[in-house]
Parts: sequence; structure tokens; C-alpha cells
Amino acid sequence: MKSISKSLLALLVASILSAGLAAPAAAATPKKKPVASKKAVKPVARVVKKPARKLAKKPVAAAAVATAATAASAHDEGPLPKLASSAVAVIDQTTGDVLYEKNASAVVPIASITKLMTAMVALDAQPSLSELISIDKDDIDTLKGTHSRLAIGTRLTREEMLRLALMSSENRAASALSRHYPGGREAFVAAMNRKAHELGLTDTRFADPTGLTAENVSSARDLVKMVDAAHQYPLIREFSTSEEYQVAVRGRAQTFRNTNALVKNDGWTIGLSKTGYISEAGKCLVMQAWLNNKPTIIVLLDSWGKLTRIGDAQRIKRWIESVASSGATFRG
Repeated sequence: MKSISKSLLALLVASILSAGLAAPAAAATPKKKPVASKKAVKPVARVVKKPARKLAKKPVAAAAVATAATAASAHDEGPLPKLASSAVAVIDQTTGDVLYEKNASAVVPIASITKLMTAMVALDAQPSLSELISIDKDDIDTLKGTHSRLAIGTRLTREEMLRLALMSSENRAASALSRHYPGGREAFVAAMNRKAHELGLTDTRFADPTGLTAENVSSARDLVKMVDAAHQYPLIREFSTSEEYQVAVRGRAQTFRNTNALVKNDGWTIGLSKTGYISEAGKCLVMQAWLNNKPTIIVLLDSWGKLTRIGDAQRIKRWIESVASSGATFRG
């Protein structure tokens, strides 16, 4: 009996001890979980939220800048024309604003664009335009061997020689004008360079009055100034834009035509025009024309294709009219 009582007592004590130890363990578990939960959540929240704010700002800002730049570009200019001429300048003649430039400071041969300066120097001397001057052997092109319909011995008025030099780019006519200048051709070329200096043409040099030599050089920016200066002469405006003119050569009527086909194009209003070509210069064209009802100077140098300079002029015209019709403005 005592043995049983001792056994029961041992079991009772073990049971009480077991229950006492288990209760604190169970009570400790809930206390630890909230603490662990708080410590785990806070760092995750910091890591996720801060980078999320940074990443959200950067793409939005970049997209806004890109959109604004695209809109500004489209509003300012629209798509720029793709031109084949190597050097280009397009200027608003009234304001002087640059509408388009490409290699505008490159100094290159200018071929018969030279004849605009030839005409200005010839007219500055205030000669008699009705005086007859002749073509002689000194006017033959021995440099390039170009052909001319003005035969040796042809006598025309100075005015007619000037018209043919500008309209048809007649080399012999330009040569004759320089020979009949006070002091002769040497004095004439000196006057050409002096005039260039007076006009502020820092990239421009002349060695002859025709442009047959590659030593006659300028830049598109300089030629803008030269075209503007030449446009101040009423006879240069008239003669350079004449469609055709007839003169008597050896007793027979000869019809000379403008080397720029655009002067007879109804879609153009041209106030001055001059073309040029030698192998070193490529095809060249300068014009004063009204584009979008504004006087505009166009200079196109070194176009190698037969119709490239005309095509470039047409592309410039379409571009300016397109920008204007869209309500955009040029950056200048």
C-alpha cells in the first residue's frame, strides 16, 4: 500500500512539474512572433518603397524630355530636306535669319557664279552700255576649251555682253567686259577682289572674270552676301532672270537661253539667278527667290548630278512651304 501510494505520488508530482514547464513555453511563443514579424517587415518596406520612387521618376522625366524635344523639333523646322549639294545656305533676305546650312563655311571653287561679281564691277565703272565692244582671240577659253557661239569679231553693245554673261553664262562675253575695263583685265580682276573685300567676303578670291579657273573660290555664306549685293543692281536682276535673248552673230540671229530652267517655271518667283559649272566646282546655283511670300537667298554648291541643283532647289521650296503651312517656325 505504501508502495502504491509512493508510485501515485511520484506520478502526481511528475504530472504537475510537466504541466508547469509546458505552460511557460507555450506562453513565450506568441510573444516572440510579433517581434520577429515587426523586424522582418520594416526592412522590406524600406527596400521596396524607396527604389520604387526613384525608378518611377527617371523614366517619366526622360520620356517627357524626349517628347518635348521631338515636339520642339517638329514645331521649329519639321523634317529637314535631304540635299545632294555639298555646300548649302538658305537665308531669309529681309531678316538675315539662317533657314538652312550645310558646310556653309567650306571654301570651294564657284565657277560661273563669279559672273555676278563681274557684272557688279563692270557696272560700278558706270560705262556706256550702248558702246560696241568686240570678241577677239584673247577671249578664247584656252584653259577648259569651252565652246562659244560668240565668234571672233562679233560686236555687241556692252549691255548685250552683260546680258549674255549673266543669262547664258557666256564666257567670251564676260572676258570681253573685263578687257574693255579701264586698265584692262588685270585692273578688272583687282577691282573684283577689292569689291569682295568691301562686301566683307572673307572667303572669296578671284583670279579671272569668267570662273573657268578653280582659283576663283568662295563659301556658301560669302555667296549669300554676294547675291544680296548683286540683287541691288536692277540690270543684274533683269538680265540674270531673262528667259532668252536674241542677238546677231555674223549677220545671223542667234537665240541664247537662260541656264537656269526655273526662271520660266510658273511655280517660282525669281529675282536673281546664276548657275555655274567646272569639274572642280561641280554644278552650282544661286538665286534670290520668293518662298512663302518672303525674299529668300539660296546657295547650292558642288552638285554633281545633271539635275541635282534644280532638284535641291525644289526640295528647299517644298520644305519651307511645308513648315510655314504647319504653323511652325525656323530656329535660324
